[in-house]
Amino acid sequence: MKRLIAGLALASAATFVTAVPAQAQAAPKNPLVAVKKQLVPGKGVKFTERTTLITPIFRDIFVRRTGTIAFRKNGVAASDSTGKLNVRASDLGDEAPELAKAMVKPERTIWLGNTSYLSGGIWAHVLPEDKKWFKLSQGTTGGVTGVYGQPLNVAEPATLKAMLKNAKVTGNGYSGKITVNEVRKISPWFRHTLMMDKFPAKVLKTQITWRLSVDAKGLPTRLVTTYPLGVLDGAPKKSETVSVDTRYTGWGTKVTIKAPSESDASAKPKDGQEETLDHIEMLDGVKVGL
Repeated sequence: MKRLIAGLALASAATFVTAVPAQAQAAPKNPLVAVKKQLVPGKGVKFTERTTLITPIFRDIFVRRTGTIAFRKNGVAASDSTGKLNVRASDLGDEAPELAKAMVKPERTIWLGNTSYLSGGIWAHVLPEDKKWFKLSQGTTGGVTGVYGQPLNVAEPATLKAMLKNAKVTGNGYSGKITVNEVRKISPWFRHTLMMDKFPAKVLKTQITWRLSVDAKGLPTRLVTTYPLGVLDGAPKKSETVSVDTRYTGWGTKVTIKAPSESDASAKPKDGQEETLDHIEMLDGVKVGL
């Protein structure tokens, strides 16, 4: 009898489920409206991301980063991020140059508008012994590892508006494309991330493909961008790409990002390391106090 009752219950439930008409999925809310409500001084959002290099020969995670973005009214005020190349010191071998060994260590960047403070990574290698931070005017959002970080910042209303202009609605968000030239014109984050003094015409025409997921409120939860690796050296090829996968959490979190003490910072490398900075392509055209 119990088996019969149980069977009837399952059959009834199945009938009920099939009898209910399917509900149309609601379109995702507009993230631009949702993000603008979050842009309050003293608030921010946290992120984690990984960057993958894709070629016909391999597909590997190249960089991992975590950080916090602080807001100002209508935009981004500052960021504090840590990045690390997906390479272990043991992978380099005992005879690897000291600079190469330094590059595989975590690198931290505090970016305040136009000024950056960098520590760890190669910066620990070039800093004077009594200093902890390398100071760059007109500096980078994320140091060397940040060059391979997320080029599109969804906390910039102008950037998000441009992305959504011709976007398509997906199941839980939006997708689209935007050219390097479009985002370069409107995004301080983009300009201070790639740190390119000039963009060749071929690069300016190159498209960044993106896919954005949002939550029930319309707030971004994930952004995946893909673009040719050669954008970074002026020779983009479709066969070699960079994919950056960023996850956002804690929209509206209380955030305080301050500059390190000036006594702990230096705008000049220690003696003998001037040439090291000259060889860092990301600093071409950037004043480093030399």
